[in-house]
Amino acid sequence: MFQGETAITLDDKGRMAVPTAYRELIASACMNRLVFTYNPFEHGCLWLFPDSEWEKVRDQVNALSSVKRVHRDLQLKLVGAAAAVELDGNARVLVPASQRNAASIEKKAVLLGMNTKFELWSEQAHLNKIRLTIGENELSDEMLGLKL
Repeated sequence: MFQGETAITLDDKGRMAVPTAYRELIASACMNRLVFTYNPFEHGCLWLFPDSEWEKVRDQVNALSSVKRVHRDLQLKLVGAAAAVELDGNARVLVPASQRNAASIEKKAVLLGMNTKFELWSEQAHLNKIRLTIGENELSDEMLGLKL
């Protein structure tokens, strides 16, 4: 559904404009309702889900037993931090201040379309991540079968 990389500039209030290429998709997929939450696996990145996709993820995460610490941590970072937002008349969304601060997202950021969700990266974290190469010893069996 979503793919591609877009440089984003947040305004002084912490709002970001949704790229034109995604606006119709978002309107039809979720009536302009999105959910921000933490990426529990990588610092410097927030996840942004269409509301309908978020509900699937939320329900799976909530179904985990909260007795296990790792489950509870995942629930805290995903469900506990979830913030619903809607596109305004100028196709902007407010990135929650607490999440911006925790992910070190300032004025410049990068929005990645990642199939059913977006990832909003701080510019520096994205540069650091994208500059890393995947080593031969890191390849999984599934990756070895790809014809790239």
